[in-house]
Amino acid sequence: MAEEMTGAACGLYETLPPLPRDPVPGMAYVPYQQWTGDLLPTDRALDAGTLFPALDKPFLGRRGEPR
Repeated sequence: MAEEMTGAACGLYETLPPLPRDPVPGMAYVPYQQWTGDLLPTDRALDAGTLFPALDKPFLGRRGEPR
């Protein structure tokens, strides 16, 4: 059963290396969060995934329309 879940049963991963040969390091930008005391309402915070209004960045799909 475990072989079926990992793809080992069909030989899918036998030739693929676990990591690329020349990995490129990634860079992250994480801005400092300033405490303003303002928090999102509970229902909106659960929907947005954050309590902080400054971190509430809704995803805009094609044409800049919210999804």
